[in-house]
Amino acid sequence: MELLVSVINEDEALEVINSGCHCIIDIKNPKEGSLGANFPSVIKQIMEIIPRNIQVSAAIGDMPNLPGTASLAALGTATHNVNYVKVGLKGLKTKKDAIYLMENVVKAVKNFNPSIKVVAAGYADYARIGSLNPFDIPEIAHLSGSDIVMIDIAIKDGKRLFDFFDIKDLEEFVRKSHKMGLTVALAGSLGKDDVESIFKIGADVFGVRGYICNGDRNSRLNKNKVEELFKEFQRVQKISLLDKA
Repeated sequence: MELLVSVINEDEALEVINSGCHCIIDIKNPKEGSLGANFPSVIKQIMEIIPRNIQVSAAIGDMPNLPGTASLAALGTATHNVNYVKVGLKGLKTKKDAIYLMENVVKAVKNFNPSIKVVAAGYADYARIGSLNPFDIPEIAHLSGSDIVMIDIAIKDGKRLFDFFDIKDLEEFVRKSHKMGLTVALAGSLGKDDVESIFKIGADVFGVRGYICNGDRNSRLNKNKVEELFKEFQRVQKISLLDKA
C-alpha cells in the first residue's frame, strides 16, 4: 500500500520531501472542494522541486457533467508531467454520462502521454450530494479505460469514510476493482488509526489531508503529523512482511 499526501503549495511539498516520507505527493486546492483543482502556476512550482523518484498526482476538480471541460482540464494538468490525473465525478448522475466523460478524459491524457494514469473518484457520501454510488465507479473506470478508482468524501464536515461504508463493504469494493485490473485508493478523513484497517481491506493507496493538518484540511500541513503517519505505515507493513515469512 502506498501513502498519498495532499499538499496545496510548494512550501507544503517541501515539508513532505524533507520529512523523509516515501509517498505520492498529491496537489489539490481544498478551497474548491474535496478534489479541488489547484492553479497551473502552483503545479508548475511544485513539479520544479520534486525529486524524480517521487510520484505526483493532481486533481482537476469535483467535476460537473461537462466532458469537454473535464478533458481540457485533464490535458492541461497532464502537460505538467504529473504521474496521475484525478477526476471527481461529483456532478454525474448516470453511469452512461460518467463513462462518456471519463472516456474523453482518458483520451486527452493518454494521447499526450500514455504513461500518465487516470483516476476516477466517487464519493462515500453520494446520497447527500445526489451523485453516483461509488460502487458504480469500478465499472465506469474499466469501461472508460481509466487506471485507478478512488473513494473520498465530498462534504468535509467531520464524517469519515467508515461512517458510510463498513469494512465488508470496502473489501467488496476492492475485490470488484482488482478483478477489473484497477488500482484502488481510499480516502475520507482517514488518520493514523485507520492505516491497519485500510491495509487489511486490501487498498493500494491510502489518501490523507485533514489528519496531517491537525483536522483542518484548509490549514497548513504539519510535518510532525506526516512523519507520525509514515512511521505507522512502516510499522504495519513490517508486521505484514513478518506474517508472510
